[in-house]
Amino acid sequence: SEAALQRIRQLLLTSTVWYQTKTPLQFGKYVGAYIDDGLYDYILLELAMELTQTFPSIFEGHPLKYLWAYKYDSEHASGINLHADEAAVNVNIWLTPDSANLDPTSGGLVVFTAKPPMAWNFEEYNTNTDFVREHLLKPTNYANVTVPHKQNRAVIFDSALFHQTDKYKFQRGYENRRINLTLLFGSMLKAETATSHEGSHGSGHQKDEL
Repeated sequence: SEAALQRIRQLLLTSTVWYQTKTPLQFGKYVGAYIDDGLYDYILLELAMELTQTFPSIFEGHPLKYLWAYKYDSEHASGINLHADEAAVNVNIWLTPDSANLDPTSGGLVVFTAKPPMAWNFEEYNTNTDFVREHLLKPTNYANVTVPHKQNRAVIFDSALFHQTDKYKFQRGYENRRINLTLLFGSMLKAETATSHEGSHGSGHQKDEL
């Protein structure tokens, strides 16, 4: 609802629990807040519960695992680098008004069709991005779905799929900064046929809008 959207947005605008900072050189310039480090409010848990109730075919057997939010510097137009998250279902929700987005065709999320091989650990598939691009994404011709930013849009997809923040250009000003809320559900399902540092494996994805 509009009231829930505004309450969550206000929470993330006024919260002082943005304890993690990322540098432009490595990850893009943004700050993070996490459920186990201060980002806790009943409305966030209620949101997770309503998602599971509204889309049982997606979330059945996948309880809430983790939750965070990121807030980006409008002056530095790159966000989170290529990665995969350790969960079954990933939900990304964007909270910034559309009026702040200077390019409505961008600013969202790029979801690729490749997953990490079964034998890879978290460090392998989230730090060796050059290898991932060359040996997992390139064989698929970098097949992806790019979802543009839109306020209150939720992108729901297999969390094991490699993904990254799309390029973005937002207006200056604190309240215009790009904010995304991420909820992770269940346990990660990696590619079944690929082996360590060999081959590639694609999978489907799904997006929805709340």
